[in-house]
Amino acid sequence: MFISKKRNTSVIRAEDSEARQAALRVLSATYRDEKQWTPDEETLFPEDDLTNEHISWFVVFADEQPVGVLRVHYDPPLHLYAKYGFETMDSGLDVEAFIRENKIAEIGRFAVLPAYRDQIIVVGMLMRAATKDTIVRGYSHYITDIFENEEHNPYLFHTRVMGFQPVATHNVGELSCLNRRITLLLNIKAAYKRLKKNGSWIYRFLTEEWDAKLHEQLSLE
Repeated sequence: MFISKKRNTSVIRAEDSEARQAALRVLSATYRDEKQWTPDEETLFPEDDLTNEHISWFVVFADEQPVGVLRVHYDPPLHLYAKYGFETMDSGLDVEAFIRENKIAEIGRFAVLPAYRDQIIVVGMLMRAATKDTIVRGYSHYITDIFENEEHNPYLFHTRVMGFQPVATHNVGELSCLNRRITLLLNIKAAYKRLKKNGSWIYRFLTEEWDAKLHEQLSLE
């Protein structure tokens, strides 16, 4: 099992029913009870995800209690976006063609318990685990949705710090939220080079556990 530790915080890849139950505790507290985006958190993390090679779930623990989760879906099905009324923005990008022609990983189900949202280590460890998994698998871009005007959406962090580009919108999705969705796209290699050039602490943190091969993989033109 992949595991990374820092102080009293650790992150695991969910690979068994115990880890899934830990993730569901976070999803029930956030997506079900707090946000009321779903009546049943079990549907957000189906048991089949544990054996699905296209899906990785990560759970972060603080003092041995689950406090955050994140899912990465590799090669997400494009037809889902079409079903949700996908409308491209004036970015000059053919989003559907781009997704077909590149190795895309979708970030979703990103949730942190309210008491831990101000602890950057919790969010950072989820990002670090997911990023390493994605690069090891050879994927080049991230796609994700955020809820427009939702209190805890990470839009500014994603766009200003990480370099995500808004490319499309849609009004409905898997979750029961009335806010419009904004679809963001990130070129992982370009983000790596920009963060490294800027000497960002995020760059140092995300790459802390990398070997030379991973750095070389993203440094090549």
